Amino acid sequence: MKLAILAEGQFTPATAKTAIGVLRYAPFEVVAVVDSTRAGRDAAECVGVGAGVPVVATVDEAVARGATVLLIGTAAAGGRIPDGYRPALARALGRGVEVWNGLHERVLADSGLAAAAKRGAARVRELREPPGDLPIGGHRSRREGARVVLTVGSDAAVGKMTASLEIAAALRRAGETTEFVATGQTGIAIAGGGIAVDAVVADFIAGAAELMVCEAAERADWVVVEGQGSLTHPGFSGVTLGLLHGSAPDLMVLCHDSGRLSVKGYDEGLPLRSLRENIRIYEEAATWRRPPGYPRARVVAIALNTSALGDAFAQAMITAAANETGLPAADPIREGASGADRLARALREGVPV
Repeated sequence: MKLAILAEGQFTPATAKTAIGVLRYAPFEVVAVVDSTRAGRDAAECVGVGAGVPVVATVDEAVARGATVLLIGTAAAGGRIPDGYRPALARALGRGVEVWNGLHERVLADSGLAAAAKRGAARVRELREPPGDLPIGGHRSRREGARVVLTVGSDAAVGKMTASLEIAAALRRAGETTEFVATGQTGIAIAGGGIAVDAVVADFIAGAAELMVCEAAERADWVVVEGQGSLTHPGFSGVTLGLLHGSAPDLMVLCHDSGRLSVKGYDEGLPLRSLRENIRIYEEAATWRRPPGYPRARVVAIALNTSALGDAFAQAMITAAANETGLPAADPIREGASGADRLARALREGVPV
């Protein structure tokens, strides 16, 4: 499989979260990014990852480079497909190119796109389409001995998927059998499976998480669950709580964007909580799922996103986070394997006895 990423007019670090994740972690070949406003550049020049992947102006150019799949690589407010994307999607579908969509709006709900797919006999993969037979949570027990890690956030879009993938890789380097559980559209595109919990009916979010965790625990001693949203984000807290209770983690890693002061989307008068307060909130909420006498789920490390900061300030923020919380702190992207290994070591040393 060869994949192209559609990011028309939005191939930037702030707007191309899905594209960046796939460029950084996908196990398959990415042959091009489609964005006519940045055509002729290298992907890494635009978003810092994807060196050697060209940005092209049209779907036809991507197909000429061998693309058989077109992934929508950006997110939009409300989850609707941007109108500016529809001509490119129609062109791809009409040429028989499979489309992967991580937005809430379904591609084939657009009659024009549905007609193009029919003409080209093209498939559509809806990354956010949940299974139809999900259970209510609280009724399955995972294999004894498996350890579950959940990345949790001080806010939405702070790097929980990135931290999860880096931690999973670090645990494997340490010789641990590890499974990554994808709970969002980008993680699903990378991992090849999972359930987008923000598209699940609220009653079944915990059940979806429980199902994935229990299945992963049959294959690995460590299960690393991709977190979603934040308990302190007014828009996404419901999804976060369902995922927290359904995954029933033994250990948590708090993820935080060191360059952010206010809750995402609420810049007027809604400051972020402190790291210590976030730890208290998550650990308290986790106890609601655990029987009396059961080991308490703890936050054992801080994963920072310092991408908006210079090197010296970033290092100061990593040190400050460790001093404030008394926990190991690292930016697994800026610091590379050494940072991720520090987080993995905290997890291995923090296993409840």
